Amino acid sequence: MTVFLLLLRFVQGTSSEAPYAFYHWQYIDIFNYFSHNLVTIPPAVWTNAAHRHGVSVIGTFITEWTEGAVACESFLKDEESYREAADKLVQISCCYGFDGWLINIENTLSEAAVKNTPLFLRYLTDQMHTRVPGSLVLWYDSVVENGQLKWQNELNPSNRMFFDACDGFFTNYNWTEQNLETMRDYSEIQARRADVYVGVDVFARGKVVGGMFETNKALEVIRKHNFSAAIFAPGWVYETHSDKTEFPKNQDKFWSLLSDHLFLHRAVTPLPFVSSFCQGFGKAFYWRGQIEWSSSWFNLTAQDVQPLYSRTELGSHGWLQSRGCSEDAWNGGSALLLDGLLPAADASPVCAKLLSIHVPLPASTLVVLVYKPSAGITVDLELRTADADVCSLVDVQDQELKSVSPKVLNGSHQLVKQFSQLSGSLNGWTVGFWQVEQPGCALREVNVRIQQNKEDQDTSFTCRVGELMLLDASTLRDPSEAVQGFCIYDVVWLHGAGSSPGSNGFTLRLNATLRWEYPRELVRHFKVYSRQLRGPDPRVPPGQLVLVGRAYSNLFRVTELRVPRPPGLLELVVEPVVKKGLSVPESHWGRRSVSYTMGATP
Repeated sequence: MTVFLLLLRFVQGTSSEAPYAFYHWQYIDIFNYFSHNLVTIPPAVWTNAAHRHGVSVIGTFITEWTEGAVACESFLKDEESYREAADKLVQISCCYGFDGWLINIENTLSEAAVKNTPLFLRYLTDQMHTRVPGSLVLWYDSVVENGQLKWQNELNPSNRMFFDACDGFFTNYNWTEQNLETMRDYSEIQARRADVYVGVDVFARGKVVGGMFETNKALEVIRKHNFSAAIFAPGWVYETHSDKTEFPKNQDKFWSLLSDHLFLHRAVTPLPFVSSFCQGFGKAFYWRGQIEWSSSWFNLTAQDVQPLYSRTELGSHGWLQSRGCSEDAWNGGSALLLDGLLPAADASPVCAKLLSIHVPLPASTLVVLVYKPSAGITVDLELRTADADVCSLVDVQDQELKSVSPKVLNGSHQLVKQFSQLSGSLNGWTVGFWQVEQPGCALREVNVRIQQNKEDQDTSFTCRVGELMLLDASTLRDPSEAVQGFCIYDVVWLHGAGSSPGSNGFTLRLNATLRWEYPRELVRHFKVYSRQLRGPDPRVPPGQLVLVGRAYSNLFRVTELRVPRPPGLLELVVEPVVKKGLSVPESHWGRRSVSYTMGATP
């Protein structure tokens, strides 16, 4: 069998003025990366972002029409063939680190092929479960038991054989409420009702319930009958609107309409926890309130754990909303912007929910919040925890939470003194420190309390939230780990004529792969620098470190790095940026030098 793979592109990101990105992970449990290629591998950046939020990622295996029928007759002809195909899919999933497959057979099958299809599904499912714990295989509603391509828009006796052989069933989109009622009364699936994913086409193609900005109508009916939902093509909010700059607004609107019918998914996050609320793209890259470089970029691996985006009405005319904002940020490409109107008639604080998470708490937790408030308001933190006896229940929706007001720490406290790099001029940002002592509990919600300073007038306000850190106070110390095993390979030199005015007609660019060893669980990213130690003119002193890029793994590809003409000595440097917010001493950074001469380059 010939397998065509969707190429994995842009693993280190790309430049894009207005990209499509997904950042409402808390509303979903499974993310399916879909295309009409035979085998679709979820790109690494999407898998990384989903896993950071505790969301499973599945690829797609699809056959369609005449060409698909030929492929199916090949790999479903006998046990040896279907096992070989399944083994390849398992190997692909293990290699690229995602969690399973949607199997989408949209062509007729011969008697022999349809007989082997459930056996293929069962073997694939068993092998995935063995090799990838927590994995799943889903079947799309298409072929029925006699091999005909006949979408049912429901699970019934004619397609149940496929459902029985895997983890779940994804129905076609042209269902009516009668189809859901039929499934609700189908006794053979009662123990697995949550494994039935009722398909919803956001593009509203065909005779469907809801779709587009009325997709919530479909969700309401699905929840009424207690089934799971498969929301197909939410990229509609991007693809069908010509003004791409309006995409975040449309994206937030779409998911806010669905939010009443979606359970909040809580990511289990150990300490240290840090989020700058970066959405994985921006107009510039910020580091501690300063612009590190100014250009549009897109890299979902850089996406932090996302907050809740919502709008709340306050009284008769007040309101509070939260949204991403790339105009100013603390770290990454965006911050969380809270803005609204506080009515004079209500002087009590308003509470903006930042995060819904599951973080087991140690005896003492240091909370660091970086924010930039407008005049006229006071900002404080409120946390909500679950009692110890229910801490292990991650996704229980209706459980009693206890409100906790953490203790504010001032600059003289010993814990605060360790963060001296966060003092001084911060471009208007405020760094607040709090301490929580709630051992044996789990943190479930992080909220910001905002109160107006004047109670006799309406107060319009903004508050940018740049970063939240949750740290085990007993483990705060200078990072002791050093970069090890730093190596450079796959070196390619490119030279050609200079293109800039006054050029001497020669340019030289370096392409190389960097690899090193450092505990990934300790860092948020690495900074990669270059520095010219020696050039053709010995009178010129060594240069300063120049930022090349950020790496989100222990691997980085330097591309088209321009260097002075030979002979020269170039140093490449890797700095770990740890989650605890403390600086790693330069003696612990990774350093390698590259010597080059004209004869050593092509």
